[in-house]
Amino acid sequence: MKFLRSGDQLGPTDETYPSSQSLVTNDFFSASGHSFLPGKLDLKPDTGNIEEAELSLRESGVLNYEEARALLGRYEYQKGNLVAALHVFEGIDIAVVTPKIKIALSRNGERRKRHSHNHGEPEMSIHSVGLLLEALFLKTKSLQALERFKEAAQSCKVIMDIVESSLPEGLPDNFGAECKLQETVSKAVELLPELWKLADCPREATLSYRRALLYQWNLDAGTTAKIQKEFVVFLLYSGGEVMPPNLRSQMDGSFVPGNNIEEAILLLMILLRKVSLNRIEWDPSILDHLSFALSISGGLSSLADHLEELLPGTIHRSERFYDLALCYYGADKDTTALDLLGKLLHGRERPKHVPGLLMASKICCENPPLAEEGVSFAQRAVESLDGKCTQLENVAKLYLGVSLSAHSKLAVSDSEKFERQSEALQALETAGRMTRMIDPLVLYHLSLEYAEQRKLDDALHYAKYVVKLEGGSNVKGWLLLARILSAKKQFLDAESIINAALDQTGKWDQGDLLRTKAKIQIAQNQLKNAIETYTQLLAVLQIQRKSFGSWKKLYKDNRDRARNLEVEIWHDLAHVYISLSQWHDAETCLSKSKAIKPYSASRCHALGIMYEAKGLYKEALKAFGDALNIDPGHVLSLISTAKVLRHCSNKSNPAVRSFLTDALRHDRLNASAWYNLGLFHKAEGTISSLVEAAECFQAAQSLEESAPLEPFR
Repeated sequence: MKFLRSGDQLGPTDETYPSSQSLVTNDFFSASGHSFLPGKLDLKPDTGNIEEAELSLRESGVLNYEEARALLGRYEYQKGNLVAALHVFEGIDIAVVTPKIKIALSRNGERRKRHSHNHGEPEMSIHSVGLLLEALFLKTKSLQALERFKEAAQSCKVIMDIVESSLPEGLPDNFGAECKLQETVSKAVELLPELWKLADCPREATLSYRRALLYQWNLDAGTTAKIQKEFVVFLLYSGGEVMPPNLRSQMDGSFVPGNNIEEAILLLMILLRKVSLNRIEWDPSILDHLSFALSISGGLSSLADHLEELLPGTIHRSERFYDLALCYYGADKDTTALDLLGKLLHGRERPKHVPGLLMASKICCENPPLAEEGVSFAQRAVESLDGKCTQLENVAKLYLGVSLSAHSKLAVSDSEKFERQSEALQALETAGRMTRMIDPLVLYHLSLEYAEQRKLDDALHYAKYVVKLEGGSNVKGWLLLARILSAKKQFLDAESIINAALDQTGKWDQGDLLRTKAKIQIAQNQLKNAIETYTQLLAVLQIQRKSFGSWKKLYKDNRDRARNLEVEIWHDLAHVYISLSQWHDAETCLSKSKAIKPYSASRCHALGIMYEAKGLYKEALKAFGDALNIDPGHVLSLISTAKVLRHCSNKSNPAVRSFLTDALRHDRLNASAWYNLGLFHKAEGTISSLVEAAECFQAAQSLEESAPLEPFR
């Protein structure tokens, strides 16, 4: 049998490498265990190469030039001679053999579909196809090892292009198994996206991932899952937004992802479904990535659903309780989260689970009626830690202080309130010392507690330190500092702070800052400037709302917050126009507010203030009543109702006192409530009532002198 076809042209002689003819004859036969070079030891026969050669010879009766190079290149690659292997592989003219490979692949695929045998020999055997495609893959691996990533990716892509164009409907089952063709294709499909990433070509990497997952490559379940997980990581953490898929083959009405996050979530849901069907093994990273993706997209309720669908034993029972609690807490379902934490922290489960105790304390301290439970959870966390972890103990002390502060507001007597406030300050100061006074969060709550106790100098000191530590990056620090300055009646300084904050924050974070600035301007009787500031803020919110329109799910929390802020701005503007007796403008503002939020206690209150200013007291009382129907604890409406009743009826009407005491029950630091209660006692005219009136006026004056333009918290 011939070794080379008589018509093949061999390459020219090179000074560095032997001629193509010598490479094909001498080195190939050396690889096969038959050295014809004098002075050289015979190598151990490579049975794999010999078998490939024999198969090709049996089927075609000839081993052509490209096949010989493929075998020799594989031999050099196996020895680790990557440069030599690459030189050999580059001698294969892939453009010449590609048509023959395609014909062989398509004919072989057709025979398998028909389950029949065609005795007409194709121009190239399937073993030769496998050999040449493997040569292309080894060339790719050589280029990758030499860090020529873009060339490696282009070489790898050729393999996939040939196979896909030859078999447009996908690879049949067990296709090319006898010559490792399927193995070569699978490795190429898995490698190509990685090569494009190494070549810094994110667009090509994205297309390669989608191509790997959408075409029928006959990959096993494990390989497909690996590619899906790698694509998820690329989508979530690559730092750039890839182009959304254009899936023309999708059925009508089917979901097509619109951005990185949606595509990653879809892939992760597919992976979870495969786990539940026992098609792939459980991988905890799937849940980690899904948690991250759904957290930033506002889909924590959906994440909770997936956690509940996991088969028993996939994750530990206590871990499931904790993860579900995190989901429901993030989805603003505090009660559900707290119920789950109660199950986790039960005596039969994990009563000393510190993260669960801290989370339960955090939920409770954010819900004033649950503040006492928050104190208990925080104390249990401190006891469970017992000095084992300073960082977590700091957090426990912080939540203990915040919980005690919230609990103090529920105190019945002043002495009880003072005691809880002292304990809160003590816990927060301890947390501050443990963190060497460099934790901005601890110092923020410490400043906040001092401010609410009207210890404004200490509050101002820590608020300035918070802004310094955070480098002005947190709007909350700026706002607290400005509100403390407004409580000290240093309005010019407060406005300067707000202006500095506006210079250092993006447009989307300026809502609360601009609103505070407008209130500072109102306090200085700069009503025209305040109206301009509110107008500027409404313009920002309008642009923001349009931007959120195409990202409804991703920005749900921000969108809701912006919506509520816009409602309050219209109410603020209405109050400004009422003070200027511009009734039409005030009514326009209130109608704008109603269109956004039909039921609002503050809108009804503003409407009542307008009626009161017009002298329509009956209508005013009805509006204040509507506000209290919506929110029975709306302090401003309670005070306004008492004022109108006192004006329209007997000065010592018991209902007046009832409304004012109810207002003080909800807000004992409200100067207006104390002042109006003083007027009520004064109208009674008795000695004891005059003494009570004096005490009320004194309290009102003290509180007014230290009252911020907006609540500190």
